[in-house]
Parts: sequence; C-alpha cells; structure tokens
Amino acid sequence: MIRPQRDTEDEAAESRPVRSNTASKLTLERVLLLLLSALLAAALIVIYRLCEFLHIHSCTFTSFNNIRTNEDLKMKCETGHQSLSDEPCPKCEAGWENYGGKCYNFTTNKSSWEESRRFCQSQGGDLVKIDSRDEQSFLERRLRDVMEKDQDKFWIGLTDSKEEGRWLWVDGSLLDERLKFWSPGQPDNWKGTGPDGQDCVRMGEKDGAHDLNCWFDHSCKNPHRSICEKPEKKGQRVSVCV
Repeated sequence: MIRPQRDTEDEAAESRPVRSNTASKLTLERVLLLLLSALLAAALIVIYRLCEFLHIHSCTFTSFNNIRTNEDLKMKCETGHQSLSDEPCPKCEAGWENYGGKCYNFTTNKSSWEESRRFCQSQGGDLVKIDSRDEQSFLERRLRDVMEKDQDKFWIGLTDSKEEGRWLWVDGSLLDERLKFWSPGQPDNWKGTGPDGQDCVRMGEKDGAHDLNCWFDHSCKNPHRSICEKPEKKGQRVSVCV
C-alpha cells in the first residue's frame, strides 16, 4: 500500500527542528568554551604582571633597607661606636674544621714535635688531645683523606719524654687506659734512630686502621705533619669600624 505524500512531508518537517536545536546547543558550548579560555588567558596575564610588580617592589624595599643599614653603620662608626650583628660568628676560622665543639687544623708542613706544638700554640691551640673513641674515629677517617702516602703521619699531643712509659697529653693529663689506640707492637721505644728512643706519638694509616689503632711512638726530632686543636668560637660577630 502506497502511503500518501502528505504524510512523508509531515515526518520530514517534524525531524528538522531536532537537528536545528542540536546545532544550536553545540554552537553555544563552543562559545562558552572560547569565553572561558579567554578569561583564563587574561587571568594568567594579570597574575604574571602582578608577580613582576611585587618582585620589583620587593627588590626596591630590600635595597632601601640595605641603604638604611649601611647609613646606620656609617653613623655609628663616625660617632666611635661598633655595630653588633645578630649573625653568629663562624665556629672555626678558615683552614680549620669543626667537629664535636672543637676546631682542627691538619698541618701539612713537616717539623719536629716541639716545633709543631709551638706552631699550634701560635694559632691559639695546641697539638690535639684525643678524649674519646668518637674523636679518634673522626681523626683517623680524616687523615685517610689528607695523607698522600702512608709515611705522611701526623703528630698528636702525646709524649712520655718526661718519664719513660708514662704517657702524658700536652695539658699534663695522663693517658686514659680505656682510650689507647696503639698500632700492634707499639709503643716500642726503638732506638735505631738515636739513643733518646721514641718519646712522641704520631698517627695515621693511609689504607685505614683495624679498630682505629694507628698510633706510633717515634723520635720527637723527626719532622712530621701535625694536628692542631682548639675550642670552637661562640658569641656574636662584632663589626669593627675602620
């Protein structure tokens, strides 16, 4: 049976508004998406400009404060005052290493035990006194880094020059029996290098020492490197006017 042409035209007319509504909806979504993208781009530009503005003014403010600080310091200098800073002093001077509240200097110049001690004293310290196993571990480890060869041993502040076999530190204290780090067979007071024997102590093993045992007695007259020690600094840094 052939359907009337009128019915076919009616069906086509009913379907056309649906397609038109869908196209309109897609167009509106695209417009909104483009609008949001534009707003986002504008917001990013505003944020960027704001950051630039804040950075410039921050630098200006810092520079201004630096100028004021320098002017204040200059004024105090002109009136004969010193400027006291809140910045703490360095704990150790240049060339000294900080560890456990002390400063250490590993002197590579070679000299006798007495000359090495005088040098350390001229620097405000003395030859090192080892007070703990932890300190011995630190020194033994550091010497492995600074020794170029196994013969490059370092004087420490221990000697029995006053009485053979009675080992004293440079501060006059007796060597603690619990804190001895003699290398195997040491001390032996070998007199092959002279009749005075070996009354001063040097330390160091380039390849490492078993259980930290790397002390050797040796002739005090022989030149060796040395370890100087002094307390770390405390307090505040004082800016002296010149």
